[in-house]
Amino acid sequence: MSEPHGTVLIVEDDFSLRRSLRITLGALDFEIHEAANGEEALTRVTMQPYDAVLLDINMPGMGGIEACMRIRRNFPRLPILLLTVRDSEDDKVNALDAGADDYITKPFQTRELAARIRSAIRRFHAPAIPTEAPLTIGDITLDPMRRRVTKADAEIRLTPREFKTIHLLMENAGKPITHARLLAALWGPGYGDEREYLRVLVSSLRKKVEVNPASPEYLLTESYIGYRFREA
Repeated sequence: MSEPHGTVLIVEDDFSLRRSLRITLGALDFEIHEAANGEEALTRVTMQPYDAVLLDINMPGMGGIEACMRIRRNFPRLPILLLTVRDSEDDKVNALDAGADDYITKPFQTRELAARIRSAIRRFHAPAIPTEAPLTIGDITLDPMRRRVTKADAEIRLTPREFKTIHLLMENAGKPITHARLLAALWGPGYGDEREYLRVLVSSLRKKVEVNPASPEYLLTESYIGYRFREA
């Protein structure tokens, strides 16, 4: 019998969906535990270590957003993924702002769900990288100490703001970063709705790092949400 990919707590008030997720993810070698609501989830995470928590946003009583914030306060690194409905962009932004590592939209493909969970668990268990250590993803390497970015060993000339953008995204590779968080980090807390600034900046950055800027391999768009750098 193979080792489980990780122990996952599923928090979902719909019994049939919870059962379906338990059977499906269990068959994919995850060890599955269940909670029917946010209150039960908070109790369970304090009693047993988990590798990831899969939270439904819309539950009676304590919703997924509130449960996410409370779990995050006590477990800063524990991967939390929220289930949202496909057309609720506000839910997705709120989930990330509440501290979620990622979100899965309903209805979802089982393979995508399993891949997102495995990805979050890999990041959780990855050795901590010193703040000033070089980051390499694909053929792109960023050296924070030298403030230098290379692609296939050829240096890419970046403006200070372009460097800060790619640094933030590569530090969080695989995780979606919201427009609001990027704007606040790059221009300051007074900027929250100037998405055109980001579009221009990312477009310029893609022209420098992507083979085909129209079909990016590294700087990926999260529609209506923000951006995500390809996972290592």
